[in-house]
Amino acid sequence: MVRSCEQEIPAWVYVGTLLFFIHFHSVTVSGAALKQEAASDNAATVLNHSMSLVQRMETLLTMGNGSDVTLRVQTINTDEVKVIQAHSLVLTLQSDVFEELLLTRNSSTLVLRETPECAAVFDKFVRYLYCGDISVRLDQAISLHKLASKYHVWGLQQGLTQYMTQHLSSDSPTGHVVGWYNYALQIGDMTLRDSCLQYLSWNLSSVLQSGEWGSISEDLLLSLLQRSDLILQSELELYEALEGWINQNQPVSTTVETALRAVRYGMIPPQHLFRLQKQSALMQKYYETIRDLLYLAFQFHSASPIQLAKYFDVNCSIFTPRNYLSSSWGSPWVINSPTRDDRSFSFQTQLGPSGHDSSKRVTWNALFSPRWLPLSARSTYTELGAMQPTRTDGGRPRIIVTPATSSPDFAGVSFQKTVIVMARQQGKVVVRHVYNFHQSTEEAGDFLMDADLQRRASEYLIDSSLYLHIVVKPLYHTLLVARK
Repeated sequence: MVRSCEQEIPAWVYVGTLLFFIHFHSVTVSGAALKQEAASDNAATVLNHSMSLVQRMETLLTMGNGSDVTLRVQTINTDEVKVIQAHSLVLTLQSDVFEELLLTRNSSTLVLRETPECAAVFDKFVRYLYCGDISVRLDQAISLHKLASKYHVWGLQQGLTQYMTQHLSSDSPTGHVVGWYNYALQIGDMTLRDSCLQYLSWNLSSVLQSGEWGSISEDLLLSLLQRSDLILQSELELYEALEGWINQNQPVSTTVETALRAVRYGMIPPQHLFRLQKQSALMQKYYETIRDLLYLAFQFHSASPIQLAKYFDVNCSIFTPRNYLSSSWGSPWVINSPTRDDRSFSFQTQLGPSGHDSSKRVTWNALFSPRWLPLSARSTYTELGAMQPTRTDGGRPRIIVTPATSSPDFAGVSFQKTVIVMARQQGKVVVRHVYNFHQSTEEAGDFLMDADLQRRASEYLIDSSLYLHIVVKPLYHTLLVARK
């Protein structure tokens, strides 16, 4: 009971009155601001004291005034107990699980059993029920999400899912994305799972260099190895990281064999394959498991793709590049002040991943326009091959990537272009978006469709510049079918 003006007021009335005023004054304006609803002289004025009421609710929780229920939070498998003086009205308004527990209790004490991780943040969780805000650290996200799910506090649960999705790139001592992926898989949150998997795939080079790589589960490892959208320096980098993971985790032989057979040896230059055969203890131990793939890779590097396609199926993963960042496959492109005018850029790539084509180069012209360029007004070329863009006003950004010349060597090969957009998130440069388009289209139809490049603080810009990396992946024609 709370005494006010020398009269006893029941706790539920005291708390209920506060909640009523918080609900009534829900407009978010700090202090006792006055807000005019319209410009006319007789417009209504809102007196907003919501922040002070939230502070009073926090004080109510801290001091325990008018408390009618004691929460005893017991840490499972320990003697630790955390005692919190609370108010049943607040708990039941926020959680139907608390409502049921309070209806069936036999005393003023409610005993709750939580894991050590959840018990450590339980007072923070209860404070959210009173105040509607919460401070979250990376290492607390899963524990708070578990509590929000267990007690059906859906607003907090959704907010934490959004928090995790937006903080995948944040720095942490041991990494957190793999842990969040495993948790999302456990609870069936496919949105969070896919966000984690995409982040790991698009930023694999940095993940391979982090301590988090060693904590990846076997299932996640094998899932990543199957993907063609991995962004990393080279296939050799992936093999060496895989060898490190196997040495650290010592999985069963079947897992090692499956992982080694997922490496795309055709994408590793022959000189590096020779070195691995002599210097990699892992390759020497499992040589018989992958001998057929190594033999096929050496054949691939020694013959022309068209000749190879007469006898082998060239449309399999061993001959399919991933998104490699090395200079043989593309080039970075930094566009300063991207809204200012059109830009063009030229770069070279290797004709194909085969050693047979290693000395052959393809020159590419890239055109970026901050305004949409209709197909009827495509860029023309001068005698020197430089793009002459046609300017139009308004519209969205556009990028076109075309070969500067044609060659008989292009026979049997098509080129998939990938434009990688970098961004800075939580102080780290990461992949923001990936756009894929094929030779027949010459451009990505949805390129930066939702981007606001006018804002200096745009999430697509780094220091007012657009950071791109263009990757060209040679793919062998599906029309070439292996002979039986």
